[in-house]
Amino acid sequence: MNGAVEAANKNIKRIIEKMTVTYKDWHEMLPFALLAYRTSIHTSTGATPYSLVYGMEAVLPIEVEIPFMRVIVEMARAFNARVRYREFRLGDLVLRKVLHITPDSQGKFAYKYDGPFVVREVFSEGAIILSDMDGTENTLPVNADALKKYYP
Repeated sequence: MNGAVEAANKNIKRIIEKMTVTYKDWHEMLPFALLAYRTSIHTSTGATPYSLVYGMEAVLPIEVEIPFMRVIVEMARAFNARVRYREFRLGDLVLRKVLHITPDSQGKFAYKYDGPFVVREVFSEGAIILSDMDGTENTLPVNADALKKYYP
């Protein structure tokens, strides 16, 4: 195992030698040299040391500043994993989120949802027309994000 450590140290030393101007500033370049060594693909394994340890590729600081496709795809995948798809049909009973605070509300004890309402019409892109339980139709559409199903 000492041979592998010595080989790694030799490669890091070569990287530092190429980056430094004088021998006195090697300690300032050490973090950059380690990052370069850990994120470069080695021919012996065909992978980076970082990916062998953590099971995924490292995100470089420049990739955070300038959005590369890999970072954008990872962020979209992480966001879409938490999205809950809601499907409403005609006649479903739903509760509508209270989006405004009334002057007589009771602070944190105020109701979070109004309802129940009946789904009267469903449009594409999540717009829904509701009606009261007595059949009075509301004219303004409501976004599906502000609704949840009601189970009596």
